[in-house]
Amino acid sequence: MSISYRNMLAFIRVAESSTFAEAAEKLHLTQPALSSAIKKMEEQLGGKLFSRSTRRVSLTPEGQTLLPNAKRLVNEWDETFHDMQNLFAMQQGKLTIAAMPSFAESKLPALLNDYHRKFNNIRLRLLDVVMEATIDNVLLGNAEIGFTFEPEIADGLIFKPLFTDEFIAVMYPGHPLAMQDAVPWHELLSHPFIAMNRGSAVRRWTEQAAEGPGQLNIIAETGQLGSVGQLIAQGMGISVVPAICRQQMESRGLVCCAIKDNPLKKPVGMIRSQRGGLSVAAGEFWQLCERAYTRSENNSL
Repeated sequence: MSISYRNMLAFIRVAESSTFAEAAEKLHLTQPALSSAIKKMEEQLGGKLFSRSTRRVSLTPEGQTLLPNAKRLVNEWDETFHDMQNLFAMQQGKLTIAAMPSFAESKLPALLNDYHRKFNNIRLRLLDVVMEATIDNVLLGNAEIGFTFEPEIADGLIFKPLFTDEFIAVMYPGHPLAMQDAVPWHELLSHPFIAMNRGSAVRRWTEQAAEGPGQLNIIAETGQLGSVGQLIAQGMGISVVPAICRQQMESRGLVCCAIKDNPLKKPVGMIRSQRGGLSVAAGEFWQLCERAYTRSENNSL
């Protein structure tokens, strides 16, 4: 059994009126059309909702039981319809984004600020997590958009590259290599090295790059690039990190320099799930990021 919104509203208006004629006028219906709607609803429910007399109409006990529930259902529908209109009009909503910390700290704030200025009714939520967790959050539906290096296994994901990151060498002031503008890759291998934990993409890429010229002299490892910087600041060793970490490393007083014959160059971009589409709010942010980096590329030409 399916009672239409229109018939439910007709029932409420008749209940609030003294006569069918009065209710028909409120609803901008003819009286026969209104009577037909109420009759159909009574047939669907299996009993009378109104007692009719020559002068007025009143609710039956069953009609009195239905009235508060009918009002609640109509109000919920009206609120839902209004909320959906606001979502499509970008008047309200929320957007969850996942990003690896290096991107969340360096590139993302300006993008989020541009988006917020345009759509200030969209509530933003940021999951600041490592690359692997960023990918997992998008695949699991916890975030609509993620910012990460290009996934090595992209099953179930769409990747949109934004720029290529060249890793940089990081060392403490006073380190023998700190005075060079660019350090040869093979020279980095002989110095005590602070690495990311095994299992991380950055650790894997670094070890793969070191296979030809030599072997990393790893003396400590950690799960966050920020912690790598803290250990370097203590004078324990050096490391290589994505260039998007430069600001974070230099804020700790560390020296960052280019790497000659750099074997570590990786695309950075946006990911989203292949299943279904993006919400209106997420779609607008995706396009904003595409436009921002298209302008950046054109300005660099």
